[in-house]
Amino acid sequence: MSPHPGHTGDNEDSTGAENPMPSIEGPDGAPDLTLATDALGRHIIIQRSALAGFRHHDAPTLWAGLQADDLITLMREVENPHDPDAVALYWKGRKLGYLPRGENFMVARLLDRRRNLSARIERLWRNAHRNERIRVAVVLH
Repeated sequence: MSPHPGHTGDNEDSTGAENPMPSIEGPDGAPDLTLATDALGRHIIIQRSALAGFRHHDAPTLWAGLQADDLITLMREVENPHDPDAVALYWKGRKLGYLPRGENFMVARLLDRRRNLSARIERLWRNAHRNERIRVAVVLH
């Protein structure tokens, strides 16, 4: 029996019905912050996107060397005449393409604020439409 009124067990609500949310209380009744503490210092995936501009940059010539989980560098292109929120994606110093226009605003703002972001290749599809061949995950550190 819990020392808190109405708390009947880890997975039951006050009526005794099964509750899908486990208790976040520690043995002393105080909040258990282990999960929150474990999350500190880890990355958070803030966006998943297909690479745009596959055929216009180096992606086709670099295709054979790309692998899932490869690190991708994000570079802002504030002077880009086609998109003021442009975020270019680089692999080993070579431009693969961009985050798609319409999906780049948040990442652009975070980069402008010098937040620590990176990206990784999440998936490669050889037979997909060219702008869907490379999928990246953008990570906030």
